[in-house]
Amino acid sequence: MQPTGSPSPDADVAAFAPTRPATVLLREFIELSEQFERSIGEELEVNPTDLQAMEHLLMGGPLAPGELARRVGISAGATTTAIDRLVALGHVTREPHPTDRRGILVVPQESSRDRAMGRLMPMIMGIDAELDAFTPSEQETITRYLAQVVERLRGHAERRAPEE
Repeated sequence: MQPTGSPSPDADVAAFAPTRPATVLLREFIELSEQFERSIGEELEVNPTDLQAMEHLLMGGPLAPGELARRVGISAGATTTAIDRLVALGHVTREPHPTDRRGILVVPQESSRDRAMGRLMPMIMGIDAELDAFTPSEQETITRYLAQVVERLRGHAERRAPEE
């Protein structure tokens, strides 16, 4: 980070320009990840909230609507609307809960899972294969750096109570 000599913290933030290549590349990685996610959403014809719901269903399997709402961080009403859209598109079905006769589960459809995974797996496997170009020691260093970045980001992503 290059200091700008600005007296205001807001000015410092606005003038911040990462100078280390790894930091620049991480920012680009985040932007490209968001672009990739939008691309999958467009292909599946879903909005960002519905895609987030699908991600939880694809990775976690069938979920009750209340659990899906909790994981996505939206209201019960918004979850019902998202499920309705996903059902209409053929991405999920509502099925009776096997142990709660009053409950239902939202179940991802195999065809949607196959479409999403058909895009995700080549990308994931390609990124993982990039590590083959590094020695085990270099891989440990990369892993340690990324673990520290993840922890730093996690700390900033947690919601904080406003200071009084």
